[in-house]
Amino acid sequence: MGSFSLQLVGLLLIGVAAWGKGFGIVSSIHIIGGVIAVGVFLLLISIVGLIGALNHHQVMLFFYMVILFLVFLFQFGVSCSCLAINKGQQVKLLSATWTLMSNDTRLGVENKLNCCGLLNNTQSKEQFNEDGKLCNAPCKHNRLCFTCGDLMLQHAAEALKILGAVGLFFSFTEIWGVWLAARYRNQKDPRANPSAFL
Repeated sequence: MGSFSLQLVGLLLIGVAAWGKGFGIVSSIHIIGGVIAVGVFLLLISIVGLIGALNHHQVMLFFYMVILFLVFLFQFGVSCSCLAINKGQQVKLLSATWTLMSNDTRLGVENKLNCCGLLNNTQSKEQFNEDGKLCNAPCKHNRLCFTCGDLMLQHAAEALKILGAVGLFFSFTEIWGVWLAARYRNQKDPRANPSAFL
């Protein structure tokens, strides 16, 4: 079951990344490449576990258990972080990311979301005014534009809850896979010679 859930997660990551790139939802090739690499890594780990289980190969099952446990720790931590982040932390994260973006990336986000600027608050007033001058989103012609930060924050809380819940579910299936692999690893191979030592 642990190997199957890893295969499912790996295929889902690869499929969602390809779908996001195909429909133009995510334009960064680095994000797409990273998500596909994680999906391929999880598929390879699940194949190692499957081969180890079929061949009763204790060394492969041991490395499968160790790597799966490390994946569990990482995924559990990220899932808990997704569930624990509050609106103030989301604003700080969005503001820090917005300042790191190039003008072309900001303009792309503004056109995609039909908004101008990140947040209209006292901390980022200069940045907001600069973004307003550069913005060429369709809403600017109607003079009724929402800020991109408000639009992103509306969906961020719901998306983080969903990501956290799904991540927690799959992290517990991974720990169950570790337990099964540890239990299965210590069983004798039924095809082996019964008079052999181990």
